[in-house]
Amino acid sequence: MTTLKVMTWNVENFFRPALNAPQAEVDRYQQKLALLADVINQQNPDVIALQETGGLEPLQDLQEALGGTFPRCVVSAFPDGRGIRVAFLSQIPVSGQADIVDFPSGPALDIHNITPTGDSLPVRRMGRGALWIRVTKNGRPFHLITAHLKSKLLSYPRVGGSSFTPRDETERAQVAGIALMRRMAEAVTLRLQANMLLSGNDQTPLLLMGDFNDVPDAQTSLLLTGPSGSEIGTVGFNRPDKGDDVRLFNLAPLIPEARRYSRITNGRPELLDQIFASEEFFPVEANNKRRLPLVDSLIDFTSQLPSVGDNPTVRDTATAPDHAPVVAMFALGV
Repeated sequence: MTTLKVMTWNVENFFRPALNAPQAEVDRYQQKLALLADVINQQNPDVIALQETGGLEPLQDLQEALGGTFPRCVVSAFPDGRGIRVAFLSQIPVSGQADIVDFPSGPALDIHNITPTGDSLPVRRMGRGALWIRVTKNGRPFHLITAHLKSKLLSYPRVGGSSFTPRDETERAQVAGIALMRRMAEAVTLRLQANMLLSGNDQTPLLLMGDFNDVPDAQTSLLLTGPSGSEIGTVGFNRPDKGDDVRLFNLAPLIPEARRYSRITNGRPELLDQIFASEEFFPVEANNKRRLPLVDSLIDFTSQLPSVGDNPTVRDTATAPDHAPVVAMFALGV
């Protein structure tokens, strides 16, 4: 039986310290490497989707900390302004890769931002590029996409930089609205990419996973799933229909309810880190019911997930990420 186990994890500001960094910063980095490697080794996924990594260097350090068991590393070429980006580490062969960054044409993707002087500036690409790879296990190919959508944390453009404090309520409302539209445009971009991959006739399974900065019932998440009506846990799930060819099933309902979150925002547990799977990941068994994967949010990877507020500088000296990893194990038959 072919199995595939994946993990998605926002590892929060995962940067290698500069050569002249204080020893305390170096020590925190080494502690973080050890923690990440320990969690990953315990879970032993085939592929890890990572968000908020600071380029290739920390990933090489993580590969070493993992003892060389994840020899394949694919990194997005399109970070955000802070230098964070998405990446994959894989134990299994990677036979293709591509960045996903530019918005396709279409009215839903006509987005504008505010400049420091109050002017309007077109936004034509994702703030952080998404990444597609094709992997193979036991001769079977899989499409994997990871993404890190626009944050809900608002920053206000200023000449020479940005601020976390708005000038007034008008600016706050404008920037909040733009952030929502950008996150939706990024979700549309991913959905269109999924449509392209799913439109082939080779029935290659597709997984979309990452930090979507929205919960499962948010419109961005619902847009990613495709046609409604057959969600996991509903009567329609075990009644295949024409929409299944393009659906991406959100695995969130399979996480035990008490653990169905991956981050705590201002005291509110939220499942921001999600995995969406195409129908090929749910083979129909002899009882005519679809086989379900095992899914969990590893909220106990550290003693206590922190409650994160609106001031990101509070996290500057943190060792453990503020997101829990989410894992899924699929059993796909012979």
